[in-house]
Amino acid sequence: MVLLLASTKNRIGKMIAQVVTQTTTTAAQSGIGLGSAIAVVCSWQRNRSIFWAIIAGILSWFYVIYFALTRMPDERL
Repeated sequence: MVLLLASTKNRIGKMIAQVVTQTTTTAAQSGIGLGSAIAVVCSWQRNRSIFWAIIAGILSWFYVIYFALTRMPDERL
């Protein structure tokens, strides 16, 4: 009885770990990246345009670096 209970607990623990791993992997693959989120915010702050925010999101880290190199003193967050 004790062996069956320990075995069941072990299986449940493995199933939970597998579900958490699959959920984390799916979220990371389907969500936008950190670079894209930062790029969209920076672009919106500078241009106030949805079109340019989308373009910046596609360019991701390239736009973030461009923004950091070309920002004006009044664009400091």
